[in-house]
Amino acid sequence: MTSALILIDVQRGFDDPYWGKRDNPDAEANIAALAAGWDGPLVLVRHDSTTPGSPLRPGRPGNAFKSEVDGLAADLVFGKEVNSAFHGEVDLDGWLRERGITGIVLAGIQTNMCVETTARVGGNLGYRVRVVLDATFTFDLEDLTADQLAHATAVNLRGGGFAEITTTAEVLGRA
Repeated sequence: MTSALILIDVQRGFDDPYWGKRDNPDAEANIAALAAGWDGPLVLVRHDSTTPGSPLRPGRPGNAFKSEVDGLAADLVFGKEVNSAFHGEVDLDGWLRERGITGIVLAGIQTNMCVETTARVGGNLGYRVRVVLDATFTFDLEDLTADQLAHATAVNLRGGGFAEITTTAEVLGRA
């Protein structure tokens, strides 16, 4: 089986205090390790927010990729305005199928938003989906902490049969 590594929304705008308290301070290091150790198709997805004042709006410094992924020799780079990477500027499903890719490995920002939504859609489309939980992060939301949201995402994806939950070490064969 051929898998693609899809790095979702690894953008500078997520460093903005606008978002609040986050979890997993090691996420960027794990994302960089995944990208450096990956031997297969690599996809970079960028969130192009349409929300006024968002740090992720096109044309703002926060829309740029973080240093961990900026400049990588990706096979595909594109933007999206919604949560799922399958609903962006390009037909990701078509791109993957044209290349015989049947599995996707997901990492990036935010765990419970764009990563989870992409995993759910990918699972519904029949891909073998693996979410590298230690290479994601999110922020406190309403009355839940970022840690609680990440845990809930893992339970929902695994329990709902959408995705396997894994680690950077497992994906890179170091576990």
